Amino acid sequence: MASIDAILQGVSVLGPVHESQKKILTPQALGFLALLHRSFNTTRKNLLERRKVRQAELDRGVLPDFLPETKHIRENPTWKGAPPAPGLVDRRVEITGPTDRKMVVNALNSDVWTYMADFEDSSAPTWENMVNGQVNLYDAVRRQVDFKQGAKEYKLRTDKTLPTLIVRPRGWHLEEKHVTVDGEPISGSLFDFGLYFFHNAFESVKRGTGPYFYLPKMESHLEARLWNDVFNLAQDYIGMARGTIRGTVLIETILAAFEMDEIIYELRDHSSGLNCGRWDYIFSVIKKFKQNSSFVLPDRACITMTVPFMDAYVKLLIQTCHKRGVHAMGGMAAQIPIKDDPVANDKAMEGVRADKLREVRAGHDGTWVAHPALAHIAVDIFNKHMPTPNQLFVRREDVQIGQNDLLNMNVPGDITEAGIRKNLNIGLGYMEAWIRGVGCVPINYLMEDAATAEVSRSQLWQWVRHGVTTSEGKRVDKAYALKLLKEQTAELSNKAPKGNKFQLAAQYFAGQVTGEDYADFLTT
Repeated sequence: MASIDAILQGVSVLGPVHESQKKILTPQALGFLALLHRSFNTTRKNLLERRKVRQAELDRGVLPDFLPETKHIRENPTWKGAPPAPGLVDRRVEITGPTDRKMVVNALNSDVWTYMADFEDSSAPTWENMVNGQVNLYDAVRRQVDFKQGAKEYKLRTDKTLPTLIVRPRGWHLEEKHVTVDGEPISGSLFDFGLYFFHNAFESVKRGTGPYFYLPKMESHLEARLWNDVFNLAQDYIGMARGTIRGTVLIETILAAFEMDEIIYELRDHSSGLNCGRWDYIFSVIKKFKQNSSFVLPDRACITMTVPFMDAYVKLLIQTCHKRGVHAMGGMAAQIPIKDDPVANDKAMEGVRADKLREVRAGHDGTWVAHPALAHIAVDIFNKHMPTPNQLFVRREDVQIGQNDLLNMNVPGDITEAGIRKNLNIGLGYMEAWIRGVGCVPINYLMEDAATAEVSRSQLWQWVRHGVTTSEGKRVDKAYALKLLKEQTAELSNKAPKGNKFQLAAQYFAGQVTGEDYADFLTT
């Protein structure tokens, strides 16, 4: 094997490394990252190019469908994913959130089964956030994450088993520009996965679980194949048995919805199921078909989980997962408690209850919450309606979903000026926080992250692009969008503390809401 000095030739760390971070950015860990980069970056870039080709087809009006070349995989009933791994048999309630130290302690102290520590949509990818997140998870795996903040102490509970830790690295499209290998920035996915796996794989197995991941933003089974290749190399490199890693894939793009069987198939021995990433899924539908007027949707509040295209996606996901013996995870309850208004709080919590009841009755094996205070609602409903650790036996053989069902955009509702203003507020509120290095932010008592901001931004773009008319009879054009943007920016800026970044956020946002330029991702 090449010496570590030889491997590190061509590797540069461009961000500052503090004393506490040195245990993460060791020469051996950087050598492992370099190996991942050199082995897989070319494939990753080719797959991203393939996304562009696919987008050009969609822009020409070609609609996605189930792939003829993988029909044999979909129609073969005999293959299965891996049986649930230790600590992942029962996942009825999962809490998600960023990797700052306070969140890590609070999440692991919550009455839930797993915690998805998120380097992606709820984290702003500053160098400090990404590396400190790795430090926090390293310490959490070893139960050494207690700390003091002012007079307050944050301590891990010792009275019961802690939730299983699952890590969400960034998507394939994001880069970590602070680490370069042979002059190229490393993939954010490989950076986040590689550091966590290298330091914590054996330690987590020793403690009765394993290196478990949530895999975001994929658009095809070939992108899942790349993850599987990464997993195999990583396990071989450290001498760990193949199949120890598990990955749950978020189905949060419309293209992946047509390849669910194939995605599980590619990850077979490493698969721990699929998850309904609802906000990103809505964003993906608007984004992929942004040039197609048949896909113009009404106000964001109208796009519920029961509208035809969302209902079809949920049913197909549950049926597909259970046919293959893996978990079908439900989506996020983004509500947060409304402490100063009991009536509004009761209404919001009733919405959470109804959503979780829909999920458990549909056949989901678990669900997500963003706030510890919501955990008990989800737990009560899943305990009552799912007395077993999961419901993989709910086969949903009644379900017949075809291309038209997944693309059925008959969504009742209007486009209103209030809806436009709400989207502007969410987009501005999120971007302002992002510029300050914060990746999830409470707005109108909902925990908004990159996914929800993307829905808001993409709808605004789509409405201007297609010149829709609001229910009040106003044509939505560039001038109207910019006028409302200016008004909402002034209102938010005046209410916020001095030194806020709303004017700067509005400069970035203006280019994204006029139906002209459209960035692939707001965060890039």
